[in-house]
Amino acid sequence: MSVPDYHSKYRDFPYHNKSLKIGMVGMTEGNGHPYSWSAIFNGYNPEEMKYNPFPSIYFYLEQQPESTFGIPGAKVTHVFCDKKNDAENIQRCSLVDHVVRQPEDMIGSVDAVIIATDIGSEHVDRCKPFIEAGVPLFIDKPLVDHMNDLNTFYKWKKAEGRFISSSSMRYSKEIEPYYQSAYELGNLRYIGAYSPQKWETYGIHCLEAIYPILGPGFLSIQNTGTKERNFIHLIHQSGCDVNIVVSNDMYSAFGNIVLMGTSSAVTIHMKDHFYAFKKQLQLFVHYLRTGVEPIPFNETIELMKLVIGGIQSRDEGGRRIMLDEMNI
Repeated sequence: MSVPDYHSKYRDFPYHNKSLKIGMVGMTEGNGHPYSWSAIFNGYNPEEMKYNPFPSIYFYLEQQPESTFGIPGAKVTHVFCDKKNDAENIQRCSLVDHVVRQPEDMIGSVDAVIIATDIGSEHVDRCKPFIEAGVPLFIDKPLVDHMNDLNTFYKWKKAEGRFISSSSMRYSKEIEPYYQSAYELGNLRYIGAYSPQKWETYGIHCLEAIYPILGPGFLSIQNTGTKERNFIHLIHQSGCDVNIVVSNDMYSAFGNIVLMGTSSAVTIHMKDHFYAFKKQLQLFVHYLRTGVEPIPFNETIELMKLVIGGIQSRDEGGRRIMLDEMNI
């Protein structure tokens, strides 16, 4: 694939100290990120936000002092949703200037775009016009849920496509200290991570929360559960076994992780979603200003292989999938 002929607006990337206009593209059922992420940039209207479709968003936004809102030099100025009334509601709640009729209408008017949808199978189609125009993207987790789509993003990255993707759970302040040091636990032998909802959309939260602790080197994944109750076993080259359980209505599980080593163990409860979301968005802005990706793309590739492998294993009756059989 040849490098796209970038729109003149995007030839100045990275943007350094430029004031940034950001577009928000969303949303999917059950995913309120366009409300909260736009509010983290812009602030919000409490009277409007109180009646948004996701009560938990209003609850954790209200806990924050006004001084915590805003990322210097950046604002969400445009929003698109598949349903226009969703976009108009986000505009009112999160102080967004413009609603656009089509996502492509943002091209040339914004400096970057956030793809705030969490269905991996839609991301190639949603991202394609922006990648081809040279628009830098942040893409919500998971980047993909099929190998063909992972190959497409790999080709785009090799052709200097401008995009990053991550789960906010990587930036949870409760687990971040263990990325730097888990030595008091000894050699890690077991990690357990748990979540409600679907493996396809929420499994990546568990995977990305633990990935910086173990680092690259996952060897295999096996899913002996069902679409409603996923039971995952992963083997890492370090000798640590990982279990991830993603069960539809297990809402008490979200953000709970257990680390067990040869010397000690710890249970971590991740609760401060605002902190995690804001750090994730701050790092996107840092990427826009410097061109430095916060996560090496080879890590994203390994994580997406695990997402895809968990689906493939379940569909094949619980067969253990070796990551080295998943070629791109």
